Amino acid sequence: MSWQFTVGLRAQGKADRIVVHAEDALVAALKVKAERPEATIMYVRRLNRRGDARHPPHTLTGGLNQNRSGPG
Repeated sequence: MSWQFTVGLRAQGKADRIVVHAEDALVAALKVKAERPEATIMYVRRLNRRGDARHPPHTLTGGLNQNRSGPG
């Protein structure tokens, strides 16, 4: 079963968040670290659709997450 996780990271002095589809939080963090080895992982949590609607995170490929349709 796959979940959506928000991974908070810091790279080049800037904080960012990325949404990753993964089996668990560790796998999500490792996927981000594999794509961005210079980044520091600050947190991993399950996607919060209501809270993340105000500040949409990016997907792992770099674009905004387009799979969601507003809060709720």
